[in-house]
Amino acid sequence: MASSPRYPWLDRLRAVNDSAQEYFAQFRASLPPHQAQFDDGFGRASWLGAPGAAQAEIEQLEERLGMRLPPSYREFLQVTNGWDEYSHATLRLLTTAEVGWTRDVDPELGQIWDELDGPSGPQGRESVSDSLFIAEYIEGQVYLLNPYVVGPDGEWEAWDFATWHPGELRFRSFWDLMEREFSQYLSGR
Repeated sequence: MASSPRYPWLDRLRAVNDSAQEYFAQFRASLPPHQAQFDDGFGRASWLGAPGAAQAEIEQLEERLGMRLPPSYREFLQVTNGWDEYSHATLRLLTTAEVGWTRDVDPELGQIWDELDGPSGPQGRESVSDSLFIAEYIEGQVYLLNPYVVGPDGEWEAWDFATWHPGELRFRSFWDLMEREFSQYLSGR
């Protein structure tokens, strides 16, 4: 029997989606007529998410990774299998088919950051290459999940890597990282 969700993803995603739709409409309305003809389609979808991943898709991902996903990220995927950019300054969250270890998805990124930081964490095993790559790498920023720092609730530490801040910003969980991102977006609107 499945347990009830611990994280209110659907409510949070609806709030961000509604705000983004308002932003998109204002953005398109502000374009001069000569620029409107070059509309790149940004913000045309009425829902930034996708249908939630089926249990079998999540289990296939976990089998491919060799471990169970953290609860907040697992619940997110059950609500939406990926999440599109909701402003010109946000990251697209990947689908279960696209998620993978950084060493496999973007080996160069892992190698660069690992050379800068050197091994750290438990027994020197914590590295960018060993993290879970969950967002599209856009303009020097990416979100990663760290399977070496796991809380008693099964949550993995989440990282925000960006070229404009030193090292990684660390969060207790994927939920905490996305709450920060969504709150900043909603308060700035």
